Amino acid sequence: MIQAVCNLNDVKNSASNDAACANLPAAPAHHCRFCRHPLTQSVVDLGMSPLCETFLTADQLNAAESFYPLHAFVCDKCLLVQVEAYVSGEEIFGQEYAYFSSYSDSWLKHATAYTDMIVPRLGLTRDSLVVELASNDGYLLRNFVERHIPCLGIEPAPNVAAVAEERGIPTRVEYFGVEVARQFAKEGIRPDLLLGNNVLAHVPDINDFVGGMKIILSERGTITMEFPHLVNIIEQNHFDGFYQEHYSYLSFHVVRKIFAHHGLALYDVEELPSHGGSIRIYARHTEDSTKPISPAVERMLQYEDERGFTDLKTYTSYSQRVEKTKHDLLDLLIRLKREGKQIAGYGAPGKGNTLLNYCGIREDFLDYVVDRNPYKHGRFLPGSHIPIFDIDRIEQTRPDYIFILPWNLRAEITSQLDYTREWGAKFIVAIPELEVF
Repeated sequence: MIQAVCNLNDVKNSASNDAACANLPAAPAHHCRFCRHPLTQSVVDLGMSPLCETFLTADQLNAAESFYPLHAFVCDKCLLVQVEAYVSGEEIFGQEYAYFSSYSDSWLKHATAYTDMIVPRLGLTRDSLVVELASNDGYLLRNFVERHIPCLGIEPAPNVAAVAEERGIPTRVEYFGVEVARQFAKEGIRPDLLLGNNVLAHVPDINDFVGGMKIILSERGTITMEFPHLVNIIEQNHFDGFYQEHYSYLSFHVVRKIFAHHGLALYDVEELPSHGGSIRIYARHTEDSTKPISPAVERMLQYEDERGFTDLKTYTSYSQRVEKTKHDLLDLLIRLKREGKQIAGYGAPGKGNTLLNYCGIREDFLDYVVDRNPYKHGRFLPGSHIPIFDIDRIEQTRPDYIFILPWNLRAEITSQLDYTREWGAKFIVAIPELEVF
């Protein structure tokens, strides 16, 4: 039963609060989206930025473009790092979305490895059900289809969901939360595995989202969620991961607290190399005694504590490192352009747009960018208005330097561009620290 009133100071683990507080209205402006506490502690202020996945057509270049404050705060009560939701998730993800997971070879390998691991671990069969939240273009669920394990994708972006359907992946176009979960439960959709990769940070109402997972999960089901680990975001200076579409930045401590509040226990955790260092959590119903708590849970809690992530000072001293990266990068680009060098960008990811807009980098520094996703070709980056081309543009123009914006795919991209050795091109990455190689 949904509780009409609940106290977020008192984290409950009972089975009765299957979505405790998930029916409360969203947190008021400038209050923590989990515990509703006022936000006063700044982590980093990246100025004003447009929506990072809204790529412009040529006829939009002279039209007004919306910019939003990109200022991350940490709640001094629960330690959730977050940006304020100036744009609803439905507006960002529920229309036409530009990100397609299948254009990264390394991410496809990651999805296959996950399937190879989770199927035997949970004993999934043709009688099981797998549901993925934010299933994108079916990049992961296709592995379950190939194994004849029933699955369903839940994806808010219609254009992306259509691609999944074309690939034979059953997909529902929904923005997931408590109400959708209730409807699915009535339909008998109760997954044995409920998963989501890089979605937990993308929901403005995190209580509604996690509360919905509690409702839909089968009695002895497992939830797995992957997200960039806040420890790596801070310690490795991944500030380009801050953007409007990423509402929250998550530590294991905080996620455990949020899940516990909604009657879900984290029973295992793994560290992953993806996105510059992520973690994968495993959750179950609090009352499910069939899955004991792994020693890895306590190790992760101790690790974050030792690294200072239960101390407010760790968060509030971050901005100086971000500013240094900006200054160093601009110094390099100014010097190279004065020397007459041509610089191209590789990749048009959301994180790259955060970096470019924060640093004020436009066509005066980057002549163009390339991307493997045909949807982006012929369009322009938000804010900076740098044109986007197919990757063959690099071979045609032979730039002196190639600035890799999705630095987390550095190895994959440099391998793809090995042919640029012919003319002695060099690569630039700005994160975790500025490097030319």
